[in-house]
Amino acid sequence: MMAVLPISDESIRQAAQLLFRGGIVAFPTETVYGLGADAFNPAALARVFAVKNRPRFDPLIVHIAALEMLETIADLSLLDTAAQKNLAALAAHFWPGPLTLIVPKRDRVPDLATSGLPTVAVRFPAHDAARRLIAAATGAVAAPSANPFGYLSPTRAEHVAEMLGAQVDLILDGGPSSVGLESTVLDLCHGNPRILRPGGTPKEAIEALIGPVLPDTAADTAAADTNAGLVSPGLLQSHYAPHACLVAHNTESLYREPGETGAAFLFFDGASRDAWLSAHANPAGITLAVLSETGTLLEAAAQLFELLHALDRPDITRIHAQLAPEEGLGAAINDRLRKAEGK
Repeated sequence: MMAVLPISDESIRQAAQLLFRGGIVAFPTETVYGLGADAFNPAALARVFAVKNRPRFDPLIVHIAALEMLETIADLSLLDTAAQKNLAALAAHFWPGPLTLIVPKRDRVPDLATSGLPTVAVRFPAHDAARRLIAAATGAVAAPSANPFGYLSPTRAEHVAEMLGAQVDLILDGGPSSVGLESTVLDLCHGNPRILRPGGTPKEAIEALIGPVLPDTAADTAAADTNAGLVSPGLLQSHYAPHACLVAHNTESLYREPGETGAAFLFFDGASRDAWLSAHANPAGITLAVLSETGTLLEAAAQLFELLHALDRPDITRIHAQLAPEEGLGAAINDRLRKAEGK
């Protein structure tokens, strides 16, 4: 029977023992809750894929708790000099934090974790409990988001319990995720650095450190050929989706949308909600929600999945969501909304 335990030395010890024995554990990170398994145990990894109903061509992210662990997972000698320099700068500046790096893998990493590719996605999370768990286990935990594949990512232990329930051996409850969006994924293996998935580390911050990076247009190409395995998680055109139909709007099209009974409107800021209300007397049967009253991108990102979970209920058939400004974390918010719309 699945247990939900608050973070403590004892619960982390129990979770680490489960990982040693091939179990799967949901645990908090600063981005979203992860569904973790020993990164070196193919049977445990296969169970993660089965519980999530995740296709085998979609690779996992391997989480570490110390920089020294990176070289036991990645063969950094296969990176060129520029990539090695970039990796050192990125790790020093952004780790621990919401940045995943694609690097050449070592043979000890099972092919199942990497979709058979010669590269591996690695992240050093900033959440203290996540690092304590990883360190107490084998030092490397492969963990996608703790949700059914393609559905909204979980930012609370309650979300995991509702979606996966007894299929998980243990859920560690660390409260709400502070970032609320998955990590940014940056490929260092194929020439110029390229963002494959926008996320919790803004592109602008990466470029301020290492110079220009290529945009995530590679996602379209990668997702088109799933037989070869995707380079990164989160590349499919339909992902992060609620059960209700979601429509992503720019500000102008949202203002023109009157809504219908059973609809919900998710505004980026309070000013946008007020402007919509001034144009449309709020009719009965429409639900309004706001990502950030003040239009703060950090708050909006942290609230995105939280509010989408709250709006994804039987009486709501359509969610009209306003896109964020296309800057900083707004790019990651919009990526999630557009992929939710792709369903």
